[in-house]
Amino acid sequence: MTIADRWLLPDGMDEVLPPQASRMEELRRALLDLYHTCGYDQVMPPPVEFLDSLLTGTGTDLELQTFKLIDQPSGRLMGISADVTPQVARMDAHSMKHQGPVRLCYCTNVLRATADQHQGGRSPVQVGVELFGHAGLESDLEILNLALASLVAAGATEIHLALGHIGIYRSLVDAADLDPDEEKTLFAALELKSPGELATFARDSVADPALAGMFMALGRLHGAPEILEEAFVAFSGAPPAVGQALEELAALQRGVVAQHPEVALYVDLAELRGYAYHTGMMFSAYVPRYGQALAKGGRYDDTGRAFGRARPATGFSMDLKLLATLAQADVTWGGIWAPAEGPGLQDAITRLRQQGERVVQALPGQLTGPMDHRCDRLVDRHEGDWRVFPLT
Repeated sequence: MTIADRWLLPDGMDEVLPPQASRMEELRRALLDLYHTCGYDQVMPPPVEFLDSLLTGTGTDLELQTFKLIDQPSGRLMGISADVTPQVARMDAHSMKHQGPVRLCYCTNVLRATADQHQGGRSPVQVGVELFGHAGLESDLEILNLALASLVAAGATEIHLALGHIGIYRSLVDAADLDPDEEKTLFAALELKSPGELATFARDSVADPALAGMFMALGRLHGAPEILEEAFVAFSGAPPAVGQALEELAALQRGVVAQHPEVALYVDLAELRGYAYHTGMMFSAYVPRYGQALAKGGRYDDTGRAFGRARPATGFSMDLKLLATLAQADVTWGGIWAPAEGPGLQDAITRLRQQGERVVQALPGQLTGPMDHRCDRLVDRHEGDWRVFPLT
């Protein structure tokens, strides 16, 4: 390895330098304070867990993203956390065992073996909230509005919110009694939103003309919120669960508009991201100039079943690194430059730091000065006292 190669980082790994690191810490505090005011208690999951616990009920996508290693004392296979949500679900189901609704929040580093194509690199700082123990629309709406409030707190503008509901797809698949290969074909056609492939699937795999028409409609029903009116007509003969899912989406839409009228809403009834994981409403939030969702979440009931306690659950997560780029960090932090030595100087510096000031003290022989260390003031001796003066 050459000297030039030693500074290289693995693909998808990054480092955070000043002043962006300070911006991330400032935003972390602001978000956790926001969640605290809304009744969410902070938890700190471990970075590593036994694999059979870490991947319980999460599907294959998370398994592919998880680094695996052997625990030397036990010989068991462990995984490095690639997503905090399953860990928090385990805490609620097994470690806390509280009755009634439980609100939890977190902010922690995760590590991924492969990059998440929907939400950035391999070493995000995952921040989010989870609400357990309530299955109603009220908790879904609380999560949606808190996700939007988080983006606003981070400096986001022109937010676009995409809403979906996995229950529509699931109900239609059950009604058509599709075999695994047929569902795989349908899934691929809906992901592409290809009318031709959907038409071929409907012709070859769905005997009921009414159901075939519904699958065709599912592929085109995406757009402005008004698309829900067309959906109620298109699915008027669908199983009752489809109508219930549409009613839920309509109610969530009204709730978001009431609290965040500035947010642009988009409805996609064929959104299948997280199909193996989500059980109800799903959402993703975007802002211009970002190619991936800044926040994503939804309902994922019964994840705690594997830990002996099935509970309704809904939540969302974000990457703090990505959020911190929404507003540029202030490169002029502001601080006080102090000389290397002088009688009574250390007492003066201590007093300033106790007042919350950032004081940078020069070292003997140092060649750099106040501007190099983002100081806009200096402490100097005047009439026997150390005083702070603007930097000229």
